Amino acid sequence: MTHELTIEYGDDLLLALNLSAKEFNKEARFVLFAKLYELGRISSGKAAHYCGMARVDFLLSLARIGVPMSNLSAEDLEEDMKFARG
Repeated sequence: MTHELTIEYGDDLLLALNLSAKEFNKEARFVLFAKLYELGRISSGKAAHYCGMARVDFLLSLARIGVPMSNLSAEDLEEDMKFARG
């Protein structure tokens, strides 16, 4: 089952952002799923899928909106480092 989200906005927003409706819709979708990824609610692969992007492209695009590529907690990172050291 799929669902759809509708957000109403006017031409004034598009003019202020200097974006077409298509560009704004793509950017809004990206920002939404990037935030869900940042919060740890969905995986990067799932977020990329919903953005219509490859996972690597999604991850590399996060920097332009200030979202870290990795959403590991400090504890998770430490555990990964211990595992990598053997």
